[in-house]
Amino acid sequence: MALMPAVTVVPMFKLLIIMLTAFLTVVDLFATQALLPTLAAHYDVSPAAMGLAVNASTLGMAIGGLSIALLSQHIDRRTGILASLLVLSIPTLLLAYAPNLAIFASLRVAQGLCMASAFGLTLAHLGESFTAEQSAGAFAAYITGNVASNLVGRFIAAAVVDHAGLAANFVVFAGLNIAGAALVYTTVRQVPMPKKSAISAEVHPDPWWIHIKETEMRAVFGIGFCILFAFIGTFTYVNFILVAPPLAVGMMTLGFIYFVFLPSIVTTPLAGSVARKIGHKRALWGGLVVAAAGLPFLVVPSLPAVLAGMILVAVGTFFAQALATGFVSRAAKSNRASASGIYLASYFAGGLVGSAVLGQIFDRFGWTACVAGIGVSLAAAAWLTQYLNVSAARMRT
Repeated sequence: MALMPAVTVVPMFKLLIIMLTAFLTVVDLFATQALLPTLAAHYDVSPAAMGLAVNASTLGMAIGGLSIALLSQHIDRRTGILASLLVLSIPTLLLAYAPNLAIFASLRVAQGLCMASAFGLTLAHLGESFTAEQSAGAFAAYITGNVASNLVGRFIAAAVVDHAGLAANFVVFAGLNIAGAALVYTTVRQVPMPKKSAISAEVHPDPWWIHIKETEMRAVFGIGFCILFAFIGTFTYVNFILVAPPLAVGMMTLGFIYFVFLPSIVTTPLAGSVARKIGHKRALWGGLVVAAAGLPFLVVPSLPAVLAGMILVAVGTFFAQALATGFVSRAAKSNRASASGIYLASYFAGGLVGSAVLGQIFDRFGWTACVAGIGVSLAAAAWLTQYLNVSAARMRT
């Protein structure tokens, strides 16, 4: 992950380190979703209440992402990432002993704050450590590690709970947080913070809200909101469908089911090259169409059909997320850190709102209505895509 300006291609072992760092940074974020039915029974609450508590981490991510964007110029990257991952292990461990839902949700918010700070500072570190030619591969590796955390994290959580119980699961994940800190300590080198950016910020102190004035920036923020709204709605409440009749899969089988994320590990890194060939808007629309195509399969009372639907939703939403994230960096006229922070805040706010709104729909009207709500979110993202000025964004790179 260190700066090597003379090399245009990042060595494979560095890409693997970046992927593993991303994996260990956000592995707590969605892994707990695989435990939703077990947690709901443990706390004796409804699916909507448990889903909101588990996804409370997205509130912390939204607050933390914006905060880091505003303060990142004053935070040493390596020290900040290391401290965030070490502190993350504390609320993770305490989740093993959370006596009620309110404390559980509060600890999930704390996890989100820590993950967002590590996430945001790592993105800043990558941008400052690699050349323009190298950065595309570095960011693709980071996003791929994020995707992998969805797959492996859920599998680990389901396996540990199945064999050792809920408390042991959070102890294991606290260990993973510490392992992430150890990886950062041994592989991330100190990189001087860019002096030019600091001087520019002092001479032209653009406020963070300047990005909200831009139509295309508002559009991409809304797209991010809709993407995680749809993703959370799918992969939170589908768990209750999978464990209930007629599918009635066991906890260990539920862990294996999340290998539906495996195709996304292959397709997500291709987003940039696809966009270059067919255009950014068409690629983004294509990802959203793929996700929408999976929705009808989710309501079929057949495990193969549901799995096919989950694969399509995962591939489409991760693909769209990669394109939207890249667009933010290119489209921002100034202060790209704050633009990325607002995008992350919007993205994770969509997850929290999706969990709350779709949870109520799921409880009151059932799974089919919940899937319809997911479809509305994807349609909104597709509608917002028309406002992206891709040619202007390309000129700013």
